[in-house]
Amino acid sequence: MKFSVDKSLSFEQAVKIMFEKLGDWKIMALASSKDDYVMVRNVSCLFYDERIYFKTDREFRKTQQLFANPHVALCWSGVQVEGLAHNKGLVVDEPDRRFEKLYKQFLWGSYNKYSHEETEIIIEVEPKFVEIWDTSEDNYAYQIFIDFDKRSVEVKQYDHE
Repeated sequence: MKFSVDKSLSFEQAVKIMFEKLGDWKIMALASSKDDYVMVRNVSCLFYDERIYFKTDREFRKTQQLFANPHVALCWSGVQVEGLAHNKGLVVDEPDRRFEKLYKQFLWGSYNKYSHEETEIIIEVEPKFVEIWDTSEDNYAYQIFIDFDKRSVEVKQYDHE
């Protein structure tokens, strides 16, 4: 069996693969919990500065959960991200308004409906551990595990003849 993915990826190469897969934006499933009560819902995410960003109303249940327990997981297709959620403040108070500009560019429908609220905050997710499932050129499944704290990468072949 020929395996076409380089098993000696550097941390930087693996992070690049992750963000290339995610692109500029995605609708991701966000899981959060408080007192062992787990919730999952979709959020509209933007990706820049090796972080994941989404906005939410500071009064929503999910936001209250994030304030109580910042440990979250996000998933889109074969990319699962475990990380810490940080409140970056009101969308309208961001100094360079980068999030707002990108949200308007990539998620116009949502921007037009919800971005004018005075209670909308930006949540930044700092990745801690990422698992990527993919298939090589030779159609063999593999996983890439990225540990952001250790700055380490493991590539595991899943399929075996």
